[in-house]
Amino acid sequence: MSESASISTGIAARYATAVFELARDGKELGSLEQDVDALDAAINASADFRDLINSPIYSRDAQGEAIAALADKMGLSATVANTLKLMASKRRLFVLPQLVTALRGLIADEKGEVTADVQAATALSADQEKALAETLKGAVGKDVKMNVTVDESLIGGLIVKVGSKMIDTSIRSKLMSLQNTMKEVG
Repeated sequence: MSESASISTGIAARYATAVFELARDGKELGSLEQDVDALDAAINASADFRDLINSPIYSRDAQGEAIAALADKMGLSATVANTLKLMASKRRLFVLPQLVTALRGLIADEKGEVTADVQAATALSADQEKALAETLKGAVGKDVKMNVTVDESLIGGLIVKVGSKMIDTSIRSKLMSLQNTMKEVG
C-alpha cells in the first residue's frame, strides 16, 4: 500500500469511528446507513462532486459552503453534515471515498454482517443470489451482503471475495491454469 493511501485510510478511519460512535450513541444507525448510501451514490455518479472533494483549487470556504448545500439538498443527518463541514474546514474531503468504505464496514460489523464481492460471468437470478448468500452464510457464520458485478471475460463461473478469502471457480482461471501446466510440460 502506498504511503498516501495509508494516510488517507488512517484519516478516514478516525472520522468514521467518531461518526459511527455518535450515530450509535444517538440510536441513528439507520439514518447513518442511508447517508452512507447517498454519499456513495453521489461519489460514483457525479464527476463534479468528485472534483469538489479532490481539487485543491477550491478554497476551504468554497468547499464548506458547497458541501453544506449538498448535505442539505441530499437530506443528510446533522451528524454526517457537520462531519462533512468539519472535513471541508480541515481540507480532508479527499478521504470521503475511504470514509464511506470504513463506515460501511463499521455498520456491517455492528449488524453482524459481512460483505462479499461477487463477480459472475452472467447476471445471477434472484434464486441463485439467495442460494449463494445462504451458502456463504454457512461458511462464514454471519449474514452476507453481496455486491454482484458481471464480468463476461470470466467465460463461466464465479469469483467470490469475502474478507481476505477468495474463491475463483471461473472458466478463465481454469483455462489459465491449464495453459500454465501445458507450458511446464512442453
